[in-house]
Amino acid sequence: MFVFKVARRYLLSNPSQSLLLISGVALGVTVFIFITALIAGLAVRLTDQVTGDSAHISLEPAPRLARVLPGPDLPTEAVPLVSTFQRKQIRDWPVIVELLRSNPAVTAISPQISGSAFLVRSEAVSPVSIIGVEPQGIDAISQITPKVIDGDADLGADGLLIGVRMAEELGLSAGQSVLLRTDRGVERQLTVKGVFRTGLQSLDERVAFLSLQAARPLFTLPEGVTNIEVKLANPATARATARFLADATGLRATPWQEKNLSLEDALKAQAQTGTLIQVFSLISIIIGVASALVLSAYRRRSEVGIMRAFGVPSSFILWVFLLQGLLIGLSGALIGCASGYGLCVWLQGLTKPDGTSALPIAPEQGGYVAALVLTTLGAVVASILPARSASRLDPLEAIQQ
Repeated sequence: MFVFKVARRYLLSNPSQSLLLISGVALGVTVFIFITALIAGLAVRLTDQVTGDSAHISLEPAPRLARVLPGPDLPTEAVPLVSTFQRKQIRDWPVIVELLRSNPAVTAISPQISGSAFLVRSEAVSPVSIIGVEPQGIDAISQITPKVIDGDADLGADGLLIGVRMAEELGLSAGQSVLLRTDRGVERQLTVKGVFRTGLQSLDERVAFLSLQAARPLFTLPEGVTNIEVKLANPATARATARFLADATGLRATPWQEKNLSLEDALKAQAQTGTLIQVFSLISIIIGVASALVLSAYRRRSEVGIMRAFGVPSSFILWVFLLQGLLIGLSGALIGCASGYGLCVWLQGLTKPDGTSALPIAPEQGGYVAALVLTTLGAVVASILPARSASRLDPLEAIQQ
């Protein structure tokens, strides 16, 4: 306890210098926490923007190709012929849907029939990607109903929902009829029930929704579905959940990361940049603490020399300076964690005119434990050099100076 009292006395003997040093440490910790929370918040926002109107996992039938083995008339293995007319489908999809509903990581499920078609109105023809969904689950993956700007989202038996760009291209509005011609060669007159605007060109220009039952005869799928789209509570777990679902169902499970490899690379580069900034913040803290303690050790050479002359062991002197580094690092880290959290909360409260957050920041992911531990350890490490220098001081030389 006496060594602790001496260390505290050294710090309090020059309160302005100690306060300045602790403030510098706290500022470095604040920057550390701000960068950590900003990187985490930006990753969450980018992920939400990419996956907000799309599935986190897509389940599709696994590709199965029959092999043509070599024989007497065929000396080498031949390339199998693949039929593009016979569509792959998930026949036991109700069982798989029940399995998905029992998984706590899954928040939304949408069995779908997806296919290509043409919308024909007079002489205007436009290609379209048709998505057949259960009417009650139209908003399971993408929030379409709140974005309907003309008509409503009640599909019915012959209803069709189209994007605003497609409606402008074909001159359509709610209540009008249009001919749908699918890639199966089936045609049917449908009624535009509603027009939606999501802000995503890929949806607003080339995607249309109709009911699952209406899509079956159009794509000649009386029983199965072509794919099952899944939403997760935590999009970051999509890869692991996809592997589990692939093993459990035998289907091909594609996580959203594999469809957005460029975004994943950008998030990794962003995280690496944040790590570099955190490392430089920690290095600045170590340099600041070390330089201050080196100066303190030099100014107290005579005191250290007197203590050594009276037989005080070098280990005592060593611990005095190590404890100074510990107190500076711990105090600065605690203050920095509090100020960093307050800064992040304040920035999170800043909103744009539309009510959204002006800065993508996640105060709860500021890395407070890491900042506290690393800063305290860094301050202790920074005090090792001046502590060793002071403990090895020659008493006679120090007293003479």
